[in-house]
Parts: sequence; structure tokens; C-alpha cells
Amino acid sequence: MRRRTLLVSSAGVLGAAACSRQTLDAIEGGFTGISHERGHLLRQPWPTRAPDVTRQVHTLIVGGGIAGLAAARALRRAGHEDFALLELEDSVGGNSRGTQVGGIACPQGAHYLPLPGDDARAVQDWLEELGLRRRVAGRWRYDELALCHSPQERLFFHGHWQAGLLPQDGVGEGTRAQYRRFAQLVRAARQAAHYAIPVQKSAFAPAQLAQDAITFEDWLNQNGLTDPLLRWYLDYCCRDDYGAGPGAVSAWAGLHYFASRHGFQAPGERADDDEDDTVLTWPQGNGWLAERLAAPLGDRLQAARVVGRITPGRHGVTVDALHAPSGRLERWQARQAVVALPVWLAARLIDPAPAALRARAQGLRTAPWLVANLRLRAPLQDHPGAAPAWDNVLYGAAGLGYVDAMHQSLSPAPGPTVLTYYRALGDAPDGRAQLLQRPWAHWRDAILAELGTAHPDLADKLLRIDLVRYGHAMAVPTPGALRQVAQVRAAAAAAGRARTETPPLVFDDAPRLAFAHADWSGYSIFEEAFTLGDAAGAALA
Repeated sequence: MRRRTLLVSSAGVLGAAACSRQTLDAIEGGFTGISHERGHLLRQPWPTRAPDVTRQVHTLIVGGGIAGLAAARALRRAGHEDFALLELEDSVGGNSRGTQVGGIACPQGAHYLPLPGDDARAVQDWLEELGLRRRVAGRWRYDELALCHSPQERLFFHGHWQAGLLPQDGVGEGTRAQYRRFAQLVRAARQAAHYAIPVQKSAFAPAQLAQDAITFEDWLNQNGLTDPLLRWYLDYCCRDDYGAGPGAVSAWAGLHYFASRHGFQAPGERADDDEDDTVLTWPQGNGWLAERLAAPLGDRLQAARVVGRITPGRHGVTVDALHAPSGRLERWQARQAVVALPVWLAARLIDPAPAALRARAQGLRTAPWLVANLRLRAPLQDHPGAAPAWDNVLYGAAGLGYVDAMHQSLSPAPGPTVLTYYRALGDAPDGRAQLLQRPWAHWRDAILAELGTAHPDLADKLLRIDLVRYGHAMAVPTPGALRQVAQVRAAAAAAGRARTETPPLVFDDAPRLAFAHADWSGYSIFEEAFTLGDAAGAALA
């Protein structure tokens, strides 16, 4: 999902995938998951006719991603039941949706949740509520069925599979020295300042703000970290978390990837905590979590609503929305609202938009992503080396590899499965246009060409490919993003609405609106969205 986009000709694809046109044409599939046509209704003039129906509710949540769902949970926990949640798509979850392909559950977006640290207290508490973690003899223990089964990761490198994603097999001493040098720099960064998830709890130290002022690529060059294998790995990590590579993201973001969690261990080093890099995952990825958040909402969840205007007033908030299936124009009137929308969209819909929102939206860069679910009728033949893993990455490929939906299965024998493939297009100048304009067959052929180098029998065992296109999947933490987060936090703190550990994003010039979306953190992960949603819901409860 990121990186220099690999464009291959049809003839090249057929050669790389070692399959015939007849085999390709037998593969079924199409685009699914996201209705771009529905979202693009906002490009057209909004209807000026009177609403067909007017509804009243005490609190309205606009946006059904993880932030909006967490806000709904916070309201319910406080005994506040008079609310509704409006969602554009037919199902909630945002980038954390799940689905089924051929009866097998699989992700349509984010596919794991790292074990949250103590800064992410709201997430920890919710996992405890779900029964996913509990104290045993003074230590936190997580549900073994939800922890990622071993082996977790492998890399296709020099024609065979190796364990782990950092290139190691056959690398020279010069490369290993650079691995150790980078590990030392990450440790020094962690000692100098606190890199927190959620980012609202970061130190915003002078050293971090200095890192935020330059790209990660510039920082690597300044520190003499030029080894191609290390640079490939760091490029992969940035694209994986941020949708774009080291030339686009800030040095703070590049270091934050490691310093906020389990650091970086050169080969031969041990992490301080053997479980630090363990993750929670399910066959449908984080869709499992979204389903748990959505289940209690009942008819308070109003899907397929295209919100066209949000108007805050002295005594309440008016939201105009179009019910996509019927074409009915709805007017929602509420005392207050949680705006759990992407920042660029919220700035477009709210009139008047608060100053902090306008400032955050200016210069915000988002990365498009492609997610492909490949339904296999039988397990793939494997190259020598490390055994099939949950996360499987190909060195030097355009995409980010794939995860195996059946890896969490307790069945001892491999069988039919779904492989979920990811590609970020945040580095491509025309990435969004490529994503939306190129036909399904183009992406089918490109994916088969890429994965066919490690799996020559892929096309013969492939039944269908379902593609999900996210035009604005996530904010890219470009230089200056951390400084903007600090400014937003200061503006929210001045409004004095804090009822949780993390101050809610409520601003003096829009006191009836609370904002909640990972865009406000500068990058998109579950913990950021959930924590901001929880704070927003608690502030309005």
C-alpha cells in the first residue's frame, strides 16, 4: 500500500504470473466495500429543497469509524442513550471493516491491534471489558485465541523465505553495523523524550519538534544510514503505518514507529519485553473490534447517510443528510454533536468551521490505499525457508505483502483461505487517480505478477479477488504535523472541557461540537481514533 507504484504491461504480467489468459479470465471479482459514487455526491450542489423529514435527538455522532463508535460507547457508558450515529457506508468501521469472501472472514482494512501501552488507557479498559485481557498473579494476560499465532512474520528475500521482516539471511557486516547504529539512535530517542500512543500524551519535547521539521529520509542521511537493506525495511515500515515512505513522512514519525512501542532490535538483540511486539488479530482483522462496538447501537445507527452540511448554532446543531437508497433529504436537529469525520471533510461540511479545524485541514496530506482479498481454493505451494506465517512480505515489491485469514484457525491442516493484500499509494503523485480510474483487471494482473514471484501457482488456485479502494485512507504525518497536534491540544485545553485523561477536542468557537478522528493525531491507527472518540463522547455525555 505505498511505495513506488509498480505498473506492468499485460504481457509482462502473464509472464511473471506464469498463467494463461484463460486462467486469468476465470478469476471472478470486482470492487466492493466503499461506495465512491455515494461519497462523490458531495461534489455536486447540495439540494436546496425543504427536508423530507426532520428528526430531533439530544446528541448526534457524524461518522461511523472507530472514533465515532468509541464516542457512542462513551455516551452509553455514561447512561446517555438519546443519540444517533450517521454513517456514509452501509456498514460501520471505517478503515477497520471486515467482510466474508466465499464464507471465510477476512479484513477490508486494518488487520491487527498491538497490545496497547499504559498511555492508551481507554483502549486497555475496553479490552478488559471485552474479556480480552485480565490480571493473573499481578500480570496482565491476554486471550490466547486473540493473540497472533506463530509464526507471525516472514520475508521473501533472495528467492526463499526468512523469519522476520528485517533482511538478515546472507547480509554483510556493513549492513549489520547499520542495523546496530539505527538501534542505538532509537534507544537514544526513547531516553531523550516520551513517544506516546495516543500522541496527545507525547512530550512535544524540543528534540521531537526538531525531528518533526524534517523528513525521515533527511534524518537518515544526516546520520549516515544509507544501507539499501536498512533503507528498504524503514521504507516498508513507513508505508505500512503511514501510507508513504521516508521521503514524505517526518523524522519524528519515522522514529515514533519504533520509539512509541517496542523499539528496534538489531539481529542478536533482545527486546526488554518478549511480548512487546505481540499483536491481537482475528480472521476479519479489526472488523472484529468494530462489530463489538456497533452491536449495542440498534436503530441508533443510521447507515447510508450522506451528510452534506453541519451548522452549529447558539442553541444546537443542524445536520442535513441524504438517505442514499431512498433519496430522502433528512434534517437532524441536536443539542450537540461529535464530528468523527476526516478533517478535510469536516472542514468542508461545517459552516462556520472553527479556526483549529481550518488550520489542521490546510496542508493535510492523505494516502490512498488498495486492499485486495484473494479467495483460494487450496493452499499454495511454498518456497524453501521459513514456514507460512500470518504476515508475508516480498522484498522489493510494490505492495506490503499479505496476511492469511485462516492463520488464526486451530485446524492443523492447511486448506482454502483468503489472503488479504495491501498496497499504499501515498508516494505516487497520481495515486488517487490510479486507484479510482484503473479497472479491476489491471489490479488483478498487477497483484498476480507481484505475488507470483513467490507463489507461481497462485493464479491456478485463485477463485476471486475483491478489491476495496480507499481514496483518502489515512493522514500522512508529513513534516510539521506534530507541531499542529501540539497547537490543537493547546487550543482544546484552553476550552476547559476535559473529563478524561485525554482532553477532548472541543474549541471555544464551536462549543457544541466535539471532534474525534485519527486525522487529529497526524496518522491513523486504532488507538488514536478510539482514544479521541472516547474523550469526545465523555465530554458530551
